[in-house]
Amino acid sequence: LTGKEALAHFPSLGPPAGSAPGKGHVKQCELLQLSRKQKRLCRREPGLAETLRDAIRLGVLECQFQFRSERWNCSLEGRPSLLKRGFKETAFLYAVSAAALTHSLARACSAGRMERCTCDDSPGLENRKAWQWGVCGDNLKYSTKFLKKFLGQKRIGKDLRAKVDIHNTNVGIKAVKNGLKTTCKCHGVSGSCAVRTCWKQLSPFHEIGRLLKLRYDDAVKVFSTSNDAVGHSELAGPHRHGHSPKHPALPRPTDLVYVEDSPSFCRPSKYSLGTAGRTCSREGNCDSMCCGRGYNTQSRLVTFSCHCQVQWCCYVECQQCMQEEVVYSCKQ
Repeated sequence: LTGKEALAHFPSLGPPAGSAPGKGHVKQCELLQLSRKQKRLCRREPGLAETLRDAIRLGVLECQFQFRSERWNCSLEGRPSLLKRGFKETAFLYAVSAAALTHSLARACSAGRMERCTCDDSPGLENRKAWQWGVCGDNLKYSTKFLKKFLGQKRIGKDLRAKVDIHNTNVGIKAVKNGLKTTCKCHGVSGSCAVRTCWKQLSPFHEIGRLLKLRYDDAVKVFSTSNDAVGHSELAGPHRHGHSPKHPALPRPTDLVYVEDSPSFCRPSKYSLGTAGRTCSREGNCDSMCCGRGYNTQSRLVTFSCHCQVQWCCYVECQQCMQEEVVYSCKQ
């Protein structure tokens, strides 16, 4: 994020961490685009401003990695306009942002960067012993609890878009929860497992990003319907096998949902720069990415390290080699 757009629940980038000593975190909180309540929480949590920036950077980089071969490549251009719409891409942005914030908060706790939280303290885990052995469980319990307070999620009456955004935010949080696993380490004579210490550990964020990309590929288009039984409206999707036409299927808690079809992203628009000039794979995605316009072929010489050898004692010596590489890029 560039700091110019307003992603409803998430702040934008501020100055680099450590730019001010002492009470510097208070200044960093003021420079972030936060609501009054969020700024108050930020000021009370030294380390939070830095964690928010880390989360945004993590989410943006993962989004760009997952969509590197798609027509929409998660570029920052067009982001403000995109966030105002209910596209599948908007759904992914909300989910990956929430996941990155959840993941970064849990890791910040276990790394000791937050004052109000520390290692995971789930019952049944020997976290004190884990700490003695130099490991510390990721505190997802505190992260999710704080995040819901920070985002201030409330029940929204008949506002379809607000329901969709909250649903997709929760999908991102659930994706991080699903990746939480118990890691154990054995201690004993000659590698025996006489003593075992266990702690909670989050999956690498690439795994969470890959899961959310699969959710994006299978995203469900929804509409708002009244549920007389509970007395309020809820999200409903297309009919599934076994469901009565009078009772539309509800999206699953793990489904990404959207309300309007996405543009093609082929030509420049307020949502993206289009695909002209983008590199592609001739055997893979050139036909799709170039939208039928065709592609240019260009040869170039690339230098790389080769014939590397380990020299006594402690360094690697390499030669510089060159090879011809063919690059394909979409036509205008």
